Amino acid sequence: MPRSSMVDLKSSHRPIISYRPLRPADLDVLEQIHGDVFPIRYESEFFQNVVNGRDIVSWGAVDRNRPNGQNDEIIGFVTARLVLASESEIGDILQCDSSRSGQTLVYILTLGVVETYRNLGIASTLIREVLKYASSIPTCRAVYLHVISYNNPAIHFYKKMLFNCVRRLHDFYFINGQHYDSYLFVYYVNGGRSPCSPLELAAVVVTCMRNGFKAMAARLWKHDDKSPKWSKCKESWGLIRTTQTKRVLTPEDSGCECV
Repeated sequence: MPRSSMVDLKSSHRPIISYRPLRPADLDVLEQIHGDVFPIRYESEFFQNVVNGRDIVSWGAVDRNRPNGQNDEIIGFVTARLVLASESEIGDILQCDSSRSGQTLVYILTLGVVETYRNLGIASTLIREVLKYASSIPTCRAVYLHVISYNNPAIHFYKKMLFNCVRRLHDFYFINGQHYDSYLFVYYVNGGRSPCSPLELAAVVVTCMRNGFKAMAARLWKHDDKSPKWSKCKESWGLIRTTQTKRVLTPEDSGCECV
């Protein structure tokens, strides 16, 4: 069998791409493409789990217009796993209670497309399948993955797909005796979101301060109505005094919380 990555798409060839779950018959080609695409070597158990759907969900792309009986041979794939948020490495960067029972995330394990089939939108469609799957799970809050730091095309791709690069992990990969950093990308679904940015936090503080001042002013006006004997000068002094001794409200003071 010729190596899938060496497929020669002639200019006259019109691919007809369709998508389906991976299955046991895809095992050899799946291992082959992984070996061509990734610098990391995966154990045979991983591939067995993928094609048999053991705790792993997957989608494959095939070219229905491919000749020589290869019209059902995969030319692209994505694999993913559902994990508990409380057991994940991104629970601390989700604005939800990751310790709550049942909160889940989808972790993308691998994504690859045969070289001659790239730039046809296959990878984008595969990722959209994962996002659709994650969104269909009410308890799921995000889809996340790692990208090795030197893989600029992948970094650009995930940014284009609106994933957020939230963290750089030093020495995450160890390949051929050398350490490499990793970028952590996240796509939020079903109301999941990142913690407050400094700008959002500042907005929360300002809002809380404004609400506090409004409540304080209302109490002062109410008190003024009950104390008609105060002179205007004393009233003004009271208002100025209150302003000078005000305490800057923090989210903890006001009950607002940003996780």
